[in-house]
Amino acid sequence: MEDNPVQSSNKWLDDLSKGLGHQLEAITVEGLKIVKALEGFVLCNFVVSNRISDADGNWHVGAMATLIDDVGAAAIYSYGGHIKASIDFNISFFSTAKIQEEVEVEAKGCGGQGKDNISDHRG
Repeated sequence: MEDNPVQSSNKWLDDLSKGLGHQLEAITVEGLKIVKALEGFVLCNFVVSNRISDADGNWHVGAMATLIDDVGAAAIYSYGGHIKASIDFNISFFSTAKIQEEVEVEAKGCGGQGKDNISDHRG
């Protein structure tokens, strides 16, 4: 499994969602479910918990950013087992996520140049 970057990145995300890893990340991605993962592409479902909500019951923006960063890192890592890329995050949402609301998080590599950068998305 160590030789397969897609499986390695999935294991890393899955371990985080089960509480293994840094405490902040573990709390932030607790319960994350990987729906689909290919080289350079990760699609996940996530239910917002009260542990990562603000006083008004909205998904805390810091927790949202951490989850998006981790899913994006997994997508980039799946290209070759290391992260050597510039990242451009594009986040779209229609409303504030509340406690117990399910959201979909998708990350994909869009392209790159040079031998150490990502190639075109294949998902």
